[in-house]
Amino acid sequence: MSRIVALDLKTKGLFTRGFLRFIYFMTRRKVGRVVMPVQAMAHQPRVLWGYGMMEDSLAHCHLVDEALKELAQVRVATLVGCPF
Repeated sequence: MSRIVALDLKTKGLFTRGFLRFIYFMTRRKVGRVVMPVQAMAHQPRVLWGYGMMEDSLAHCHLVDEALKELAQVRVATLVGCPF
């Protein structure tokens, strides 16, 4: 269990709230729910933006076969004990 609590959107400004709602929507669409790492990074929207850019660039990189990418993600998640 993470020690960082999920961010309450009511405490942020209008632009940040809209950005976080969009990110939460996209996460729900991709994963099925808003996962804790995204909620923890939501405390710092610039870090969350950078994380999103990294994920997007990895998804659109076609230098490696998609099956190999998935296999590498599963292997890394197994090594670090990630439940996703």
